[in-house]
Amino acid sequence: MRDKISACLTVGNEESNIRRCLESLKWADEIVVVDSFSRDRTMEICKTYTDRVYQHEWRGYVDQKDLIKKMARYPWILFIDADEEVSPQLRDEILAEFESGRNRQYVGYECPRKVFFLGKWITHGDWWPDIKLRLFLKDKGVCTGREPHDHVVVEGPVKRLSGCLHHYTYDDIADQVLTMNRFSTIAAAGLHEERPSFFGSDLLFRPAYRFFKGYILKRGFLDGYRGFIIALLNSISVFLKYAKLWERIYAPPPARAAAKEAGKNNASTAAPAASG
Repeated sequence: MRDKISACLTVGNEESNIRRCLESLKWADEIVVVDSFSRDRTMEICKTYTDRVYQHEWRGYVDQKDLIKKMARYPWILFIDADEEVSPQLRDEILAEFESGRNRQYVGYECPRKVFFLGKWITHGDWWPDIKLRLFLKDKGVCTGREPHDHVVVEGPVKRLSGCLHHYTYDDIADQVLTMNRFSTIAAAGLHEERPSFFGSDLLFRPAYRFFKGYILKRGFLDGYRGFIIALLNSISVFLKYAKLWERIYAPPPARAAAKEAGKNNASTAAPAASG
């Protein structure tokens, strides 16, 4: 008998994507869903595919994955997002590995993720091949990463599959811009915690290099106008992250600045008592 797989999804307000994702997981031994209190029909749709649907407040991309990992019943975990789907080729490869027992030589599997954007599959640039490790032994994998980008680290050998994980990343350019704004805010906050300092070179050179790498080095130009749009918006996303880091340090919003000043005053008031 082959080892069993738990497909795990952390979701929120994904009614436009979730059915496609769940349809691609019918072969899994169980589907576990943790919903962060969706306000649309996400929960209702999920319950038509699995009875293992739970709600939990949002803890961040890394912690939410760690939470659902602990809830899985089976030894192998497959992480997948609501805007993704397992392609038929990838599904068949996974089942062939597990039915033959070859999976017992490895602790994890990685695969390329192919993005569908502006009506076409993207096959060059920053988004291809976007290698992801999503299938792994539960007791050998650790959820980690810097918000908002989570990933799994495993101890042991990993095999790369050729089948793709399909990613329907953005509805349109407006959707991408909204996501860039949200993600760059989260990323700047995380960067500020790790490195509460700003370097002008980050703002000047990192966005330029991101465009050059995606459009020239990784041949994004072969995807035509789509490739140019992706490379340019990705570079703008990097610019926003470091601009918001600068903002957090040198031009915080009034509420944050007041809180920071109050903290300094409290510290200075408490200092004599602490030394006495």
